[in-house]
Amino acid sequence: MKNNGRRGFMGMAFGAVAAVGAIGSLVAMKKSWDPLPSVKAAGFTTLDMSIYEEGLMVTEKWRGKPIFVLKKSAAVMKEEEGNPDAQARNIKIGNDNFMVAIGLCTHLGCIPAFRKHKNDFLCACHGGQFSAAGLVTKVPPPRGLDIPPFKIDGNMLVLGEQGPEWTMMKENGVTL
Repeated sequence: MKNNGRRGFMGMAFGAVAAVGAIGSLVAMKKSWDPLPSVKAAGFTTLDMSIYEEGLMVTEKWRGKPIFVLKKSAAVMKEEEGNPDAQARNIKIGNDNFMVAIGLCTHLGCIPAFRKHKNDFLCACHGGQFSAAGLVTKVPPPRGLDIPPFKIDGNMLVLGEQGPEWTMMKENGVTL
């Protein structure tokens, strides 16, 4: 009878080890099925547009790309008056106008620098320049800065979702 007790204990110990191993395997399999953090980040990015300061260009990140967000000042809006191309690129949220664009030069993909004193962007690689609206002011870039798909939800801007404003921009040829 002594052997039966020992045999029973060994059986239960083996069963416990097998159960822990099975649970560990299931956890590992579930983790391998979950999307990677980089894939999760590639989805939607929500920006609270009420926190941006006027005239200050901020770089956000969406799908691994820099996104330029510029809350336009009254001076910039006055400069753009009478320019329908610049006005068509404005993203109006509440009483504020924003320039939101993918921060990659459309020439060779360099990241242009914002020059606050001139309210424009300069791509130092080949001398391309963009206005505060993201329009080309000096070639070689073939087109203005691209506008990422967005949807306006109150004071929030949801990048990666195609809202009616962005769809209208795309249909009118303002962005790709």
